[in-house]
Amino acid sequence: MHDITAIAAAKPGSTRSPNFVKNQRWYPTIYDLRRGSKRRLPHFAYEYGDGGAGDDTGIRHNWAALDAVELIPRYGVMPELPPVNCELFGRKYSAPLGVAPMGSPIIVWPGADKLLAAAAQRARVPYTLGVAGGATIEEIAKIAPDVMWLQMYRFANNDHAIGFDLIRRADAAGVHALMLTLDVPVRTVRSREVKVGLGGGGVFKPDWRMVLGMVKCPSWAVAMLNSNLPRFANIQPYAGPGASLNDTIRFARTEMGGAFSWDEVKRYRDRWKKPLILKGILHPEDAEKAVSIGAEGILVSNHGGRQIEALPPPIDCVPAIVNAVGKRATVLFDSGVRSGTDVARALALGASAALAGKAFLWGLGALGSDGPGHVIDLLIDELRSALGQIGAHAPAEARSVVVRHPGALHF
Repeated sequence: MHDITAIAAAKPGSTRSPNFVKNQRWYPTIYDLRRGSKRRLPHFAYEYGDGGAGDDTGIRHNWAALDAVELIPRYGVMPELPPVNCELFGRKYSAPLGVAPMGSPIIVWPGADKLLAAAAQRARVPYTLGVAGGATIEEIAKIAPDVMWLQMYRFANNDHAIGFDLIRRADAAGVHALMLTLDVPVRTVRSREVKVGLGGGGVFKPDWRMVLGMVKCPSWAVAMLNSNLPRFANIQPYAGPGASLNDTIRFARTEMGGAFSWDEVKRYRDRWKKPLILKGILHPEDAEKAVSIGAEGILVSNHGGRQIEALPPPIDCVPAIVNAVGKRATVLFDSGVRSGTDVARALALGASAALAGKAFLWGLGALGSDGPGHVIDLLIDELRSALGQIGAHAPAEARSVVVRHPGALHF
């Protein structure tokens, strides 16, 4: 008998990473990438990428809620594995999955933003640059011109002067969709970051433990030598001529923060003429409000369990939000995606696509520059296998599958 995943892997698409077969030998799943990442990264870098708020309870809840979603298969209808290409916001992509926005992924792997963007461009899946990332809008637009989205936090000082200038730059660079993050009214304590020296003070000052960790991980150290120190690349120009890394960090902490009000969202909607996505929505009434003021996309998310531990798993909120606005907006999902099967679960519950974050950080940690492409390949192969198993000829057909979803929230 042939395992269905092996069959999928035996039929690589034109976007397959060149080292996929070699890397699959050691990293056949994203879970393996997580273990490899822990072995190969400096401790502080692994803790930054892997951790969440508090005691990581929110992360565990996100994973458990996804694991609890069961899809009832139908057989005799799937002679071969299906294609998974899709359309989002009027643009065609190779699969209903993509890279979620992340803050400072270059702490996990130097040059991460550019590596993630290049892999997404090659695979033709959405890449969302985080405004607090380590590369500029203009740099990423050159690397990923066909797939680039931009995530933004709130910059309210001086009547949103920085925020409005960022969206001007995004429009000029050809960014396809703007994502406003609603779910960080405050930045909460992430204990694993604090313990390794990354959690406070407004400065980046490596201690001896961090330096020792870098020395003990030569591949990370080489990547650092070939890249730059962690930085808020998009914010640095506003911090003043010659602003150092720590000057920029302190500036960002004073300028960036708080939750967008609905009136502020309206102002960004008026200025941004392309698709607008609101990230962090968990209640259908908030989704209704977002659509009423012109948002085309809703990203159901609890910030990957990195805010507070009391928030519900977003997968449990997806059906109610799809029921409320799914016919008027594109519903996306993130927080906890570790496999193509998780993507299939989100599709079956009505989402149009799922974004992964930590999975890509683990890929970078385990495989360096090969990591992002390998993660995309695994997700696509596993998604095709899952859809084939349940009898869905295309991603949209997953919605017709019978689902057991014990955690679904009813509002």
